[in-house]
Amino acid sequence: MAETRRFIVELGSGADLHGADVTKAACRAVRDAVSRSCLCGLVEILALDDLGRVHVDILVACPDPGAVDLEAVKAEVPIGRRTARAVAGGMTAPGLCVPRFAEGCDRIVVANAAVTVFVETQHPPAGVHPAPHRKEEQA
Repeated sequence: MAETRRFIVELGSGADLHGADVTKAACRAVRDAVSRSCLCGLVEILALDDLGRVHVDILVACPDPGAVDLEAVKAEVPIGRRTARAVAGGMTAPGLCVPRFAEGCDRIVVANAAVTVFVETQHPPAGVHPAPHRKEEQA
């Protein structure tokens, strides 16, 4: 029986300096996380011939999670079946209003992202016990 296990968790941060666009900040955070990861182990160790088979879970934290375009966030990930969710977090900071970039906005918006890649395995390695990856699974 196949089991889904975490392969990597990578963290990223992104900001929109002019415009307070949480989607832009979230996309930059995901891009930051993805840009630091070379998943060669998927091909060289696990011998995956179809990278579309992995599952990529994206969690972004930003000041206005309801305003995040999750489809745009998922589009930042080039492989796999993608899921995305946004939660409250991140940060706003005083910025500088530059009308050429965005009208009436003087806030910087920062988002954080955790990008987790899961793979299906047939048998867990000896001595390794699966651990839940979300709090709701621990209940």
